[in-house]
Amino acid sequence: MLSGKVALVTGGARGIGSAISKKLASQGASVIVNYSGSKEKAEEIVEEIRAAGGEAESLQCDVSDFASCEALAKTVLEKYGRLDILVNNAGITRDGLVMRMSEKDYDAVLDTNLKGAFNMIRHFSKAFLKQRQGRIINISSVSGVLGNAGQANYSASKAGVIGLTKSVARELASRGICVNAVAPGFIATDMTRQMPENVRESLKERIPLGRIGSPEDVAETVAFLASEQAGYITGQVICVDGGMAI
Repeated sequence: MLSGKVALVTGGARGIGSAISKKLASQGASVIVNYSGSKEKAEEIVEEIRAAGGEAESLQCDVSDFASCEALAKTVLEKYGRLDILVNNAGITRDGLVMRMSEKDYDAVLDTNLKGAFNMIRHFSKAFLKQRQGRIINISSVSGVLGNAGQANYSASKAGVIGLTKSVARELASRGICVNAVAPGFIATDMTRQMPENVRESLKERIPLGRIGSPEDVAETVAFLASEQAGYITGQVICVDGGMAI
């Protein structure tokens, strides 16, 4: 259980992020649901958590903006006095073949998916070090492990998240802070539901377990890594992918 813990989930209003927000709240954590542009959706998640007896609030921040992340960290630490769990989940896609990919689309994905995780870790790291405890959980992707045609920017950003995770884990381990990555595979979200049926079926055939994952599958793993039971796990990448990365 996570009673008394304060958790921040970036991109916590949609898809995998919303499942993580609700799961951590169900375990007793006070959850800050971060959003960039989906204020209405973030408020829906907050109300859903509160209706279930949990504690939550929403805070806006574009994680790709260094100064905005600094302001968010200041707001959180002034209000709560601490942060116990940081989940760097915010991410975007701008898919396309590398020969046609614009610099703008490449930079946008790296800025949100990779720099965004750095920004949040950078601004909360001093608080974690002072507390001498904490959990940082970065959401990578199986695309960052295997690569994926048409996703050079996304795969690069998610591979970068893995490198960031391992480096930060080494830097913070002496203070009892565990830093890990979760790499989801093909997960049923609004984004994947927009794919043509034949594409979804083709992808499903690549999954040894034979099914598309759910956001809750990822949230369960994040909740475990956030718990006391995972106190001797750091610098690891856990694939929640039905076996795609075997």
